[in-house]
Amino acid sequence: MKLIRNKVVIIGAGMVGSAVLSSLLNLELIAEVVLIDSNKNRARGEALDAFHTTSFAYSPNVRVRAGEYSDCRDAQLIIVTAGASAKPGDNITRLDLATINIKVVNDIMENVTKQTKDAIIIMVTNPVDIVTYVASKFFDYPKEKIFGTGTLLDTARLRRILALRYLVDTKNVHGYILGEHGGSAFAAWSHVNIAGIPVEELDNTFNIEEPINYEDIFKEVLGVGFEILQLKGYTNAGIAMSVSRIVKAILLNELSILPVSTTLEGEYDIYDVALSIPCIVTSEGIGKKLIVPLSTEERELLKISADKLSSVLIQLKLK
Repeated sequence: MKLIRNKVVIIGAGMVGSAVLSSLLNLELIAEVVLIDSNKNRARGEALDAFHTTSFAYSPNVRVRAGEYSDCRDAQLIIVTAGASAKPGDNITRLDLATINIKVVNDIMENVTKQTKDAIIIMVTNPVDIVTYVASKFFDYPKEKIFGTGTLLDTARLRRILALRYLVDTKNVHGYILGEHGGSAFAAWSHVNIAGIPVEELDNTFNIEEPINYEDIFKEVLGVGFEILQLKGYTNAGIAMSVSRIVKAILLNELSILPVSTTLEGEYDIYDVALSIPCIVTSEGIGKKLIVPLSTEERELLKISADKLSSVLIQLKLK
């Protein structure tokens, strides 16, 4: 089956799926978007609502509709947002969430693989590293075509916070949050710079009197998602833009380097666990996993993150 260029299937029409739909339409690069959800009425309602906004767009002929798994057959991209999510006041543990969403992703992958093994699959459902591992490990699907959003949003938050501190364009801020999309993530400070100026020289260069506090900045990066959740009850705008960024990189074959979740096969001497490292994203998925130089401490933090995720996989009897 020949893929339809710029056809995207979104599986899951909840808060995140609908935000991803809106974000993708704003790219003005998509030819067709199909929404799949167990609640067919919701999928149809979201599709209709979005479809009628295309009259205002520069490219109004994009087709938006609800569909079935058969629509995956000729899709170029499949975005998985379906599954349970944590809500304010919930007592659900990360392990409980993983147990629930692994079942969801298993069902999705069983249906998708009956239709295609050519589309690029972007995992958004949390815990994203665990479900990315499951999708790439237990289904006969090209490994380079399955990856998760990982720490891309965390990285964007780090860059936004630093750009505000030094009053520069965020696009001039470089650096990564790596590892798990969760508590064991870490900032690779050895790579953080603004226009080539190393992080340890930024205060002096930009005449900032109060010394940079790495720990406080990192806490803000990891804490803002929880703050948003408490304030509005869910998070969707940031992750939707992260998905859009990845989709654009794929559709335009940008060869962009993005920190996304992928199953490691010896990179940094880590095996059989999915977490985020910088990867070259191409029109075929992950073109190359980059082993960027890390300090001794950062390599240890990456290993700690991998060990934590591996422990969860063992508890879930996936390893």
